[in-house]
Amino acid sequence: MNDSEPKPTLGPLGALIGEWSGRGHGSYPTTEDFDYEETISFASTGKAFLVYNQRTTDARDGRPLHAETGYLRSLGDGRVEMVVAQPTGVVEVDEGVVVHSGDVVDVKVASSSVAFSSTAKAVDAVERTLRLKDGVLETTLAMAAVGVPLTHHLESQLRRSGQTTTNA
Repeated sequence: MNDSEPKPTLGPLGALIGEWSGRGHGSYPTTEDFDYEETISFASTGKAFLVYNQRTTDARDGRPLHAETGYLRSLGDGRVEMVVAQPTGVVEVDEGVVVHSGDVVDVKVASSSVAFSSTAKAVDAVERTLRLKDGVLETTLAMAAVGVPLTHHLESQLRRSGQTTTNA
């Protein structure tokens, strides 16, 4: 991008800034169904990307289940990229779109690359959606892993739970 081209801004991704919490449900052919409590935060850096953090705990007993961190980047023209790293040894690079219509923001990304350490479970593909509508952030995740083709895995409904955050 040269200096005369417009630089991407957060655009509709800015509506995600803050902390979101709520309940989710998971299922997958290789596990028993489960319910979880989830907290996701998106923090602004002042640039065209958000810092992303996610944590889940078991809805029954509060024990930690999963965590991931990364970045959600606006490329302009409705295109986005998301990079996510997990402590289980999985890293995904996702590409997709953000669509803003009225008060609804839809982010849809699919993995263009998934890497995993030698001790991680094999993940072949991931698709994620984020839909912000009427103050509720709905998330879904599908994955192809451990020999199972792309299949619905997680869904949650989250509400804004704290103040917006900014990282320098």
